Amino acid sequence: MRRLICSAFIVIAITTSIYGEEKNMPTTLNGKKVLIIIAANGFQDEEFAQSYNLMTKLGATVKLAGAREGTAKGIFGRQIMPDFLISECKADDFDAIVFIGGPGATEYFNNSDAHALARDAVSKEKVLGAICIAPATLANAGVLKGKKATSFPSEQPQLVSQGAQFMRQNVVVDGKIVTATGPQAAREFAETLARLMQ
Repeated sequence: MRRLICSAFIVIAITTSIYGEEKNMPTTLNGKKVLIIIAANGFQDEEFAQSYNLMTKLGATVKLAGAREGTAKGIFGRQIMPDFLISECKADDFDAIVFIGGPGATEYFNNSDAHALARDAVSKEKVLGAICIAPATLANAGVLKGKKATSFPSEQPQLVSQGAQFMRQNVVVDGKIVTATGPQAAREFAETLARLMQ
């Protein structure tokens, strides 16, 4: 029940300002490849949209992965067909790996393929992001030990138990790992990922 609160936030309206005009924003991500990982049922639509829209607008090639075959469904009705199963993905093929939140993201908390991908991303010095409850997947993979990180409040105990230094901020960067609290931070999260990929 506590994790469902993450999905209850009002969807934030997409602003009319043009991506790329923000301070320190890259003007292009041409040639960059991004993998966004979503839950089969119950991913957070706004968190997905902000990252996907910004990355594609800046010219990155964005692919989607899920844990199961078939159409993935967001909590507000968005339906998406992933390009890959997460078990098929390798960090070497991408510049950034991004885990989207929402109540369905619990399916990755103890998913060995998700853990292996997160660890591989860190070992290969790729940009690694997670938002809302998804940072718990990174914590369980062992990649947040000794790192500054944040998440939706319900996952703070899990992050701390796995050795993360929990920060009460919307978006936290430690090296190439980016974590964020939820849909209200989705745009800042996406912009931060883009800057790190440049």
